[in-house]
Amino acid sequence: MPQHFDPQLVNDRFGDAGLYVDLVFQRRAILFDLGDHAKVAPRKLLRVNDIFITHRHMDHFAGFDSLLRLLIGREKVLRIYGPPGMIDAVEHKLKAYTWNLVEGYDGNLTIRVMDVDEAGQMRAGEFQGRSRFERTDCESPQSEKGVLTREPDFLVRAVTLDHGLPVLGFALEERMEINILRNKVESMGLAVGPWLRSFKDAVLDAAGDDAPAPVAWREGAAGRPATLPLGLLRREILKAGPGRKIAYVVDCAFTPENEQKIIALAGNADILFIEATFLDVDSAVAAARRHLTARQAGALGRKAGAKRLVTLHYSPRYKEQGDLLADEAQRAFLGS
Repeated sequence: MPQHFDPQLVNDRFGDAGLYVDLVFQRRAILFDLGDHAKVAPRKLLRVNDIFITHRHMDHFAGFDSLLRLLIGREKVLRIYGPPGMIDAVEHKLKAYTWNLVEGYDGNLTIRVMDVDEAGQMRAGEFQGRSRFERTDCESPQSEKGVLTREPDFLVRAVTLDHGLPVLGFALEERMEINILRNKVESMGLAVGPWLRSFKDAVLDAAGDDAPAPVAWREGAAGRPATLPLGLLRREILKAGPGRKIAYVVDCAFTPENEQKIIALAGNADILFIEATFLDVDSAVAAARRHLTARQAGALGRKAGAKRLVTLHYSPRYKEQGDLLADEAQRAFLGS
């Protein structure tokens, strides 16, 4: 995977599930799940602007309080997405503390929370430090086919899975991998500058070849056109390829409906991060607790056409046998 995304597990495979994704060129990060994050350096947590919570079992949400303590007093907007009840849960967390001095802090921490229902629709609430984190219900953002957030370079998609309660699975998708050929830009007499960002945005938005693209010239614009056809620039200075994709799936039962949803969510992913909580010999226990076995996780990765499988969220009953879970998952993933 190129350095546009740098995904790293928050803990070892027996620890709380969590995935930290550094969006390298944007100087920001995304976090999937919010359990124990003590191993993540504070400077890295401060890069996080968006958190996607699968569900509110303690090992997936207990880290909210310590993250809140790190962020208090900072000028920052933190967005949290989760299953139904997420707004209420954050409100109750915030109400557990006394905020009589918060108006004196330099920064105004704003927390925006989005609930996502099984139809992929969202409702939103906001909490601001300056107002002592009183809840304000906001206009609900519109979700398109389970897309929770869409930015110029990437989007995050969710599906609802069954774990005895609704659990969200996520996919982070780079919309397109775009590389500007600097030597070609300069050979055309064009300057390297901010106009290239607008050009890339137009390409990502699938604008037509005849669309005018504003440009900047290296040695003045006298007598030179202020725009060039997008199609010409696309042919001459752009190298594009399909965007990268990672998927994150934890805490779900091995059911036909879940299987279908996971395969669709993780289809052709560059990396599928997926729980492998039990060995297949303990599949009855896995079914009772609505978790996946390592073999089931590997088979799902293979059926999804994922390029790489990373397993996590191992049961502590295998504490000295983690290699067995990893091996069983990889054998199923490779079809061996």
